[in-house]
Amino acid sequence: NVSWLMLIFGTLYPAYYSYKAVKSKDIKEYVKWMMYWIIFALFTTAETFTDIFLCWFPFYYELKIAFVAWLLSPYTKGSSLLYRKFVHPTLSSKEKQMDDCLVQAKDRSYDALVHFGKRGLNHSGALSAIMASSHQGGQGALSERLRSFSMQDLSTIRGDGAPAPSGPPPPGPGRASGKHGQPKMSRSASESASSSGTEVSLPAERMGGTGHHEWDA
Repeated sequence: NVSWLMLIFGTLYPAYYSYKAVKSKDIKEYVKWMMYWIIFALFTTAETFTDIFLCWFPFYYELKIAFVAWLLSPYTKGSSLLYRKFVHPTLSSKEKQMDDCLVQAKDRSYDALVHFGKRGLNHSGALSAIMASSHQGGQGALSERLRSFSMQDLSTIRGDGAPAPSGPPPPGPGRASGKHGQPKMSRSASESASSSGTEVSLPAERMGGTGHHEWDA
């Protein structure tokens, strides 16, 4: 019930009379309803927080309806009184700072919009290229295009961070041991070969000797 009353008396009724003021081009009525809408906008902003923290207060919603009626009444002229006493002096003193903040906010929002628009176009171009390659070249062209995109991302990541190490990896302990182990193996092989050679040559000499004596006999 309270929300309906606020909608009817706080929004629809002033909107209709604002339309009549614009239509009749009555400057006095026009200024009157413009002051009301400024006060009502501030009231709606404050109402967003007071509904959370002050909803437990007795007769809270009734006080809100009474406040809107006070703003609208042609006898009390609450909206005109609040605007002339508080809102207008405050806005006049802070107008330049507020204009600068609004200009900066517009510039930042425009830059952010352009930045996100470029990113969206880049992503859409990449997706269209992938789809075209998948239709034309099949799975091989699609994998090649994905590989090119991934290598580009890796180059970008390397460019941002430390450079990747170049050149062959340093020799480990296993390689060093392998190089030093080869002479040992060759040496052992030569020793075994020399030892086997003496063992083979000795019987030949003995057989030759014995054969000579048997022939002489």
